[in-house]
Amino acid sequence: MHLPRLRVVPALTVVFASLFASHAGAADPVTDAMERAYAPYRIALFRTNSNSQAESEQAIAQTRQAWNQLVTQFAQRPAAPYDRDGEFAATLARVSGVYDKAAGEIQKGQLTVAHETLEAARDIMADLRRRNQVVAYSDHMNAYHEEMEHVLTQGPKLLGAADGMLQLAGQVGTLEYLARRLTTEAPAQMSRSEEFVTAAKAVDKSVADLKAAVMRQDANAVREAIGKVKGPYSRMFIKFG
Repeated sequence: MHLPRLRVVPALTVVFASLFASHAGAADPVTDAMERAYAPYRIALFRTNSNSQAESEQAIAQTRQAWNQLVTQFAQRPAAPYDRDGEFAATLARVSGVYDKAAGEIQKGQLTVAHETLEAARDIMADLRRRNQVVAYSDHMNAYHEEMEHVLTQGPKLLGAADGMLQLAGQVGTLEYLARRLTTEAPAQMSRSEEFVTAAKAVDKSVADLKAAVMRQDANAVREAIGKVKGPYSRMFIKFG
């Protein structure tokens, strides 16, 4: 996924602090630590996608530091429910490997390559939670992202098909459902945040506008609406994803 270039606070430590606070109160110590470590990871994804060399180096350093703390604390003695996962330590090592590889690529100035490398960590962490029956808010963000990418890549192509609008209507219906879950599944502390509410409403509006264009069967309006779907999600992802 290539996130659009957005303006963020230059002082990454301030951003990290606010991101850590947004994920307080996970169900178990490992997931809680994983969510905290996920915050600088999102910044690293963003920075490597915005052609920012120095900022990318700082972000990947923060990411590796946070993840190494998790590994040190839990790799050999994971808390429940991960204590039943025989592949737990190996999975943490796989994420470490992704970060190490991305750090090397960033150092060489290969930011686009590093961005793609970093994407793999999200799937590894999601699979770890899934096989241990743990659901975190980032999983809902990932589900929306996956369907959104499908709409962004397939939507324009469907407009040329005989039943393209009908197929696209089905995809948009799924996207609408997943967008709704970004609000209904949000932790209580997050739901009380005015910034979160504003971000979620922007995502909802982007999907509603796309749905309205599809319902009107207005191909030009659909193309325009598709082009406006990623921005609101990206802004929500960088802070709350």
